Amino acid sequence: MKNYKQTAADVLRLVGGDKNVTHLEHCSTRLRFTLADPAKADVAALKKTSGVMGVIAGGPQCQVVIGNDVIEVYDELVKLGSFNAAPSAAPAAAAGKKNIGNLILDYMVGIFQPLVPAIAGAGVLKAILTIFTSFGILTSTDVVYQVFYNVADAALYYLPVLVAFTTATKFGCNKLVAVALAAAMISPATSTLLATEGGAHFFGLPIQNIGYTGQVFPSILIVIFMAILEKWCNKWCPKAIRVFFVPMFCFAVAFPVGLLLLGPLGYNIGSLLTAAILGLYNTLGWLAVALVAAILPYMVSLGMHKALVPYAVSSLADPGFDMLYLPASLAHNISEGSACLAVALKTKDENLRSTAISAGISGLFGITEPALYGVTLQHKKVMLSVTISSFIGGLFIGIMGIKAFAAVGPGIASMAMYIDSANSMNFIWACVAFVISLVAAFVLTLILYKDEESAPAASASAGGAVSGSAKNADTAVYSPLEGSAIPLTSVKDEVFSQKILGDGIAVVPAKGELYAPADGTIESVFDSKHAISMTTDAGVELLMHIGMDTVKLEGKGFVPQVKNGDTVKKGQLLMKFDIDAIKAAGFDTTTPIIVTNGDRFAVKPVADGAVVPGAALLKLEAAQ
Repeated sequence: MKNYKQTAADVLRLVGGDKNVTHLEHCSTRLRFTLADPAKADVAALKKTSGVMGVIAGGPQCQVVIGNDVIEVYDELVKLGSFNAAPSAAPAAAAGKKNIGNLILDYMVGIFQPLVPAIAGAGVLKAILTIFTSFGILTSTDVVYQVFYNVADAALYYLPVLVAFTTATKFGCNKLVAVALAAAMISPATSTLLATEGGAHFFGLPIQNIGYTGQVFPSILIVIFMAILEKWCNKWCPKAIRVFFVPMFCFAVAFPVGLLLLGPLGYNIGSLLTAAILGLYNTLGWLAVALVAAILPYMVSLGMHKALVPYAVSSLADPGFDMLYLPASLAHNISEGSACLAVALKTKDENLRSTAISAGISGLFGITEPALYGVTLQHKKVMLSVTISSFIGGLFIGIMGIKAFAAVGPGIASMAMYIDSANSMNFIWACVAFVISLVAAFVLTLILYKDEESAPAASASAGGAVSGSAKNADTAVYSPLEGSAIPLTSVKDEVFSQKILGDGIAVVPAKGELYAPADGTIESVFDSKHAISMTTDAGVELLMHIGMDTVKLEGKGFVPQVKNGDTVKKGQLLMKFDIDAIKAAGFDTTTPIIVTNGDRFAVKPVADGAVVPGAALLKLEAAQ
């Protein structure tokens, strides 16, 4: 049974603790942390954490991919701290970072990601109503139709209000004042005022007649401006009148500035963004969709696909459909799911088969991260199959000019997003594209994928063979250090002392040399050089972590003598490290030696006190 509490505690510790988290949210597969100090996050350790499928870190944002269990892990995380209590801290923390690209992406994701469920649900509901009217089950004059249509249409009509709320949340300003400003922009009274014959003027300045319903960028700019006003006003306004004066001031200044300047500017930004994307489509035609579909596996793995969400949301408001990103996503999503099912059919690795089946089903329903991180990225031939099949499916989609009408991950349950009341063939061609991507990915993966070509699969297979023979013999792990052995529970770090990463022992080193504790293969020399993981020839997966929090040294004082993939012999020198420099920097040098695949072995420490390299530390018995 999965231990969500343990995964949550481990993840929280490795992102720097709850005090380092200024904002936390989750999407369908990922935990999204905004960190006060990104340097405190141990990304390498996060990637190796049980229950974590991958990590995408850039600037203040750290995305931890959990997969289908993300809600359960998130629920455990919120029990461990109040992460969103001070949202205003996030902008301040992020402001000092130099990577402006990551900063902008962080804000765009924070603003647009929460909108997707409402927009997606509304879009699919509209599509279902179109089905009912097409088959004569309902007419547009029926009360039942109008009730459902009105609630679905509200999500897009009042999109400026929704955007105002998410923007205010991200920037830490008064949400209700922000919502009221956005509502004023789309109110019928304002629309009537802007449509005044001869044009409306404010103190002699002309106000551009723009319909702001369904627009997102005007609201974003107005709320950002309002957040600046609010912060400035709070500094000098007497506390006794702040409760009403600050909102009044924001209304009085932000709304006219919005009508005169920020609204038209935001409207033009949205129009230019949509025009640029459509220009790409018009220039490359059907090839643009194929190319976007082919590179989506790489974009999703890096989190770059989120940069396309503002375009998708904007295009669904005007012109009312998307012909690039969402259609291309159909080819990619189905290719991911189908490729995983092909792997499940062909592999002899039971663990991989179980992962591939679950990930494949998720992919076919539009959730691709479990497939991408659990299977595709770990197997080059599967990635090649997905890339080719996505291109093939995207090529067909582009040639047929398929349009999407809802911002939801394309999949089996959301195919209604391609229903076009003006063109019945749009849905038919989308279904054909679904089948093309499905068949292409499945066939290509069956042809290209082989267990022995995948390092993870081969390693698992080899480990299984050893495990079988190990049932009749004990396995020993020997000391990699000269020093004093202590129980793992005595280590001053809860991740180790509570055995979250696994069972084992620790050594307080007397000499700065780390040796191989057994024959085996080096799996990873951490980027920060403070830790090495290896798999012994007996199938034991070991983590040797030199010191506590030494990741903060960024490799200073550590000199690795091996690299990833090296085959080593017991007693071979793996690492030189400067004990005095580590201690002078204020770090504990205690070194845990952890068995990370403890589900296959019963771990028993056999050393206590002084040890030398080669002395027995742990006795392991293969699990029956």
